[in-house]
Parts: sequence; C-alpha cells; structure tokens
Amino acid sequence: MNELTIPFNEKSKEHLYQQIYSYMKNEIQKGNLPAGQKLPSTRALADHLQVSRSTVDFAYGQLLSEGYIESIPYKGHFVCEITRLYRQETINSEEEEAAGEKKAAFDFSPNSIDITCFPFATWKKISKNVFMEEEKEIFELGTAKGDKRLRETICSYLHSSRGVECTPGQIIVGAGNDYLLMLLQKILGTGRKVAVENPAYMRAARIFASGGYKIRPIDLDENGMRVDLLKESNAQIAYITPSHQFPTGVIMPIGRRMEILGWAEEEEDRYIIEDDYDSEFRYKGMPIPSLQASDANGKVVYLGTFSKSIAPAIRISYMVLPKTLLQIYEENLWFISSTVSRIDQAILYHFMEDGHFERYLNKMRKIYKGKHDLMMECLRPFKKAFEIRGEYAGLHVLLEDKRGYREDELISLAKEADCKVYGMSDYVIGKQEGKATIIIGYAALSEEQIVEGMDRLKKMWQI
Repeated sequence: MNELTIPFNEKSKEHLYQQIYSYMKNEIQKGNLPAGQKLPSTRALADHLQVSRSTVDFAYGQLLSEGYIESIPYKGHFVCEITRLYRQETINSEEEEAAGEKKAAFDFSPNSIDITCFPFATWKKISKNVFMEEEKEIFELGTAKGDKRLRETICSYLHSSRGVECTPGQIIVGAGNDYLLMLLQKILGTGRKVAVENPAYMRAARIFASGGYKIRPIDLDENGMRVDLLKESNAQIAYITPSHQFPTGVIMPIGRRMEILGWAEEEEDRYIIEDDYDSEFRYKGMPIPSLQASDANGKVVYLGTFSKSIAPAIRISYMVLPKTLLQIYEENLWFISSTVSRIDQAILYHFMEDGHFERYLNKMRKIYKGKHDLMMECLRPFKKAFEIRGEYAGLHVLLEDKRGYREDELISLAKEADCKVYGMSDYVIGKQEGKATIIIGYAALSEEQIVEGMDRLKKMWQI
C-alpha cells in the first residue's frame, strides 16, 4: 500500500497529525485496515496527503505507542494482530449509538477513576520545565527499556511500596500493559499454554489468545487460583492478580502464594505473571507485599501501571523481568524501540522524583477511602438481598444475589433507573455458574452521585 486517502476537516480544531491518527485508528478498529496490512511509509503518505513528514511521524508514533501498529526494521509499518480485539468493542459501541443508547447518569464502572483532583497545574508546570531545561538529548530515541533515571525511580518506588526486589536494568517501561504483554510473549516464545484466573481480566486473556497462546481458565476459591486445577492444566505460564483479584476482589494469602511459587519451581520453563494493577488502594489491614517479593528463584514477571494511580491517559506501565528472561530480552529483542515518548518519561520522572506522585497518591487514598466507606454505608440495606464481597481493596465491590434474580434482570432494572451496573458474566470464560453477581465501581462518581445512584438501585431492586 502506497496511498491512503484521509479526509481532512479544515474546520476541525484538531491538528493534522491528530486527524491522521484518529482516522487510521478508526479504520483499524473497524477492520478496514486488517491485521498484517502494510501501511504506507511516512514519506510516501506525507507526499500523498501533501503534509510535512513530521506530521505523519507524530501520527504513526501515537499509533505505535498505543499498540495499533508495529514497526518492523527494514520492512515498514504493519497493523498489529492485537487490533482485532478492539474491533468488537468498537462495533458494540457503534451499535449502541445507532440504537440511540445514551450514557447513564450513574455509571458504576469498575474501570474508571476520579481525575477531578489531578494536579493539572503541577503537571503543566513540569511539562513546561522539561522543554525549557532538558538537554536536546530528550528528543533523541533513547534506550529500549526506557530512560534510566525513570527506571531507577520506579525501582526505588517498587522496593519501598511493594517489596519488589530488582535492579533498574530489569525494568522495561512501555505504553500500557497491552504492549508489555505482547512483548512478553515474544520473550517467552510461541505456542505456550497460559493459565488465567476465571473469572478473568478478559483483556489480558484476549491478548494472550491473539498471540497464539492456548488459554487454560482456572477456577478460583476463597484464596484465589486453585493450584490443583493449575497443575492439571499443563500450563507453563500462570497469569494472576494476587493482591486484588480482578474482578472478584479475592486477596491471595501467603499460603496460596507459596503453593503457586512451588508450582512454578517444579519446571524450568514455568513462570508466573503478577499483574499488580491497583495494589495502591487497600482499606483494611497493612499493605500486602507483592508475590515477586517472595520469589527467590526468578519465576515471577511483575507488571505495574500508572493508569489507576495517576490517570489512564498517561499510558505508562512497567515490567520487571527475572534475570533468565532478561537475558533472552537483551540477546534477542534489544532492538525494539521504547513505545513511550522520552518527553512523557521525563515528566513522569520529575513528578515522582520531586514528591508530587507520593502526595497525589496519598490524597487519592483518602478520597477513595471516603467513597469506599460511603458506598459500604449505602450498601447496609442491601445485605438482606445481596452478599457483599471484595470490599477490602480496589475500587469496586461485588453484590451476589440471594433472592433468585437473574443477572440480566438486575442490569435491566438498573438501566430503568438511569444507572449502569456490570455483570460478572462479562468476565467469565465459559458458562457462568452460581448466583447472579453484579459489579459496582465507585471511583469516578462523586459522593452525591453514589448516594443518589444507590438510592435509585435500592428502589428499582425493591430492597
């Protein structure tokens, strides 16, 4: 492909590179640019569209950072296989719009966060200082793992807050967990069997499946992933969220953690992927150290993100590789460029190094603790109709029905009250068994919205 016609909107306030980025992203999501499709070179597309090459470079750079496309040395840019995961989500969203479905007044999403208290002025000031004070090197490509000083800061933070034992050299910075999981698949090799918790974080499961991995869903008990079923699965990789299982909220105790570590140590090629996605928010007892902190034999790959603790738009995550996998990465994948802008890395470094991150995190802990306590107070009348679970950490709780309602009935009744709630079935691989379970997130709602929204649910669910 040498040409790609993009209809520019001259009245739009968006820059040309943003319009190119948005158009191509939409075409990829719709499937009009299929996985594996080679894209025009930046020079060819710039000539065709009669824009500067830097404009196209910026658009491609954003698509690369979000994982929609990949750059293969000496061959060009190609649409990523992973993009087929977005397609159904996009189609569903478009179908909702076509059906005239409006956004609910009270959206109890378990994935949203509160950004109303984000220190925008501080972030803006740091951004300005970065452009004024940083050396010209910041505009160069940088190292594949990410800038050293940011990795050093993350290393220090992980050790003090999560007990993670590593060196900055073991850390790889990437644009979101999606990218890091795709990179990890290249490190681990093809054709692997991966055990995932069931109910599961479906996005991770889909990413593994899109890379050719065979998914082995493993049921949970009150302590997390069942080790007996894990052993029967013949999996070589186990993907778990031990500090706060998503979506059930189960916190894996030390005994179960040792069992899973023991499983990994039985075979040389077995590894555990620990996704520590929202470990910063815990409301009962002391913070629980990471599983990686108990790993003495290099069996745990640790994943973390700033999407929950700062903002999703930051798009910066990190991966800590055990030394055996680090060697594979450094020997075979060292040439893959970092997907995070060095400018963004510099801003985040200063945000953390100057103490702004710690202050913001402490502030958000208090805010979320207040919302959590208010939610639990609002749920008091619900206890006669629901079993309340997963309330000790994270940003959502689970309501397990006691009265015999179906999940779709509860969701439909909530919709009539202009409330959007989420069903556990969306996260189950295979057929859901047991009682209907509703997931209620509260992070993005104000305290007033929590009170009114829960009052509406109380009335509609006849509690």
